[in-house]
Amino acid sequence: MRSAKIHEAEAQLRLNASVSGLAETAPLVSARSLFSRRQWRFFAALAATLVLLAVVEPIDLVIVCVGTITLVYLAMVTYRFTLFVRSSKTDVVLTITDEEARQYPDELLPDYTILIPAFREPEVISRLIEHIANIEYPESRLDIKVLIEADDHETIDAIGDADPGQHFELVFIPPAEPRTKPKALNYGLSLATGDLLAVYDVEDIPDPLQLRRAAIAMSRLGPDVGCLQSKLSYHNPDQNLITRWFTIEYTMWFTFFLPGLASINAPIPLGGTSNHFRRSVLRLLGGWDPYNVTEDADLGIRMFREGFRVGILDSTTDEEANSDFVNWIKQRSRWYKGYLQTLVVHLREPRVLVREVGWGGFVNFCLFVGGTPTLALLNPIFWLLTATWFASQPHFIEEIFPAPIYYIGLACWAFGNFLLLYLTVISCRLSRRTGLLWAALLVPLYWVMMSIAAVKAVWQLAFSPTHWEKTVHGLSPVSEVAPG
Repeated sequence: MRSAKIHEAEAQLRLNASVSGLAETAPLVSARSLFSRRQWRFFAALAATLVLLAVVEPIDLVIVCVGTITLVYLAMVTYRFTLFVRSSKTDVVLTITDEEARQYPDELLPDYTILIPAFREPEVISRLIEHIANIEYPESRLDIKVLIEADDHETIDAIGDADPGQHFELVFIPPAEPRTKPKALNYGLSLATGDLLAVYDVEDIPDPLQLRRAAIAMSRLGPDVGCLQSKLSYHNPDQNLITRWFTIEYTMWFTFFLPGLASINAPIPLGGTSNHFRRSVLRLLGGWDPYNVTEDADLGIRMFREGFRVGILDSTTDEEANSDFVNWIKQRSRWYKGYLQTLVVHLREPRVLVREVGWGGFVNFCLFVGGTPTLALLNPIFWLLTATWFASQPHFIEEIFPAPIYYIGLACWAFGNFLLLYLTVISCRLSRRTGLLWAALLVPLYWVMMSIAAVKAVWQLAFSPTHWEKTVHGLSPVSEVAPG
C-alpha cells in the first residue's frame, strides 16, 4: 500500500480546513455551536410562558400539551404510511442491470475516488480491503484512500499485515479534535482526484458492480443530481434477535422510506455509507460537518437546500448489523442525537429554510428528520399513560384527555401501533425476507430499545452534543460474512 506524502505544513493546513472550513464559510449550517442566540431566546420565552401557565391554568396547560403531542404523533405515523405507499406505487429507484454495467466501455468511465475512514478498526480492516479489491472497475481509474488517524497504530499495523496492493493509498490524518468520521472525510476530500467519489465504512461488503452502476446512472442524469444513495442491508441478519430487527428496519428505510421521500421530492437524509457524489458538488457544499454526528443526514439536507437532488441506486451494500445491546444503544443514540442536531441547525433561521426548500420541503424535513427521534421519545409517554389508565383509571387522565383528544389518542394507540407493526411485517413480505416475519411480530420490543436510545440522545445533546460514541465492529462471526 502506498502512503500519501504530504508536507507537514500542508497537512496542517488541510487539517485546519477539515475541522473549521464549514464553520468559517457557512456558520449558519455548522453544528460547532449548536443553538443560536435566537433559539436560546425562544426557549427562554417558551419556558417562562409554560411556567406562568402552569401556575395560572395547570390543567388547561396539560390538556394543550397532550393534545399537541397527540396531533404530532398522528402526523408522523400518517406521514410514514404515506411514504410507504408512495414508494410502492412510484418507480423512483435507478436500476442498471449487470449486463449494462459490464458492457459499458471502460474508456467512458470517469475517475472514481473511494474514501474509507477507519478509526480503531483492526478487527475488520483486512476484510474491507479484500471486498473493495473485488470491485469491478478499471484499476487505472480508481483512487482508493484509506483514511487513518496518525496515532491509530493498531489499525495501521493491521493494514500492513493485509498488504492490499499499490492501488490503495494510506492517508495519515494528524491527530486533532473532533475525532469524527466527517473530519476524516473532509481531509480525504481535499486529496481526492476522481470526478465521482464514494464513501464506504470499514465493515461494508459493496456490490462489486456498484461503482459502474453509479457512474452510468450519473452519466444519464442531470447535474442537479448531486448524489446517489445505494441501498444498505446486513450480512448477519440471523445472528440474533437484534440483528433481525435491525435488518427489518433497514429494509423499511432503504426500500420504502427513502424511495418514498424521493417520489415526493423531499429532502433525503443520506445513509453513512455507499454514497456516490459528484466531487464538484461536495466541494461546493464545503464537504461534511465535522461537528455533526450524523454528517450524512446533514449533508443530504444541505444538498437539498442548495438545489441538488439525491437519487436512489438499485445496488446493495451489506454491512454488519449491530448484535450487542449496549453497542446498539450507543450507535442508535448517536444517530438520534445527530438527527436532533441536524433539526436544530437547519431551524436556526426557519424563514431562510422555507425560502430555500419551500413549505413542502420544510414540512417533509420536520416530519422525517425531526420525527424519527421524536417518535421514539413520545412512545414511552403514551405507553405509560395507557398502562396507568388500564391499571387504575385515574381521574386526572380523564381530565387531560377531553373527548376529541381522547379519540385521536385512541386511534394512535390502537390503529397507529397496528399500522407500524403491519408496515414492518409487510416490508418483510415485499422484500422477500419471509424468514424474518417472526421477528417482525416482536418488533414492539425493538421500539422499547429505540426509546431508551432516544432518551440517551437527548441527554447527550444537552451535555455533549459533538461527542462521537464509537461503534464496535467485528462482532459477527467471520463465517457469516458473505463473499465480496
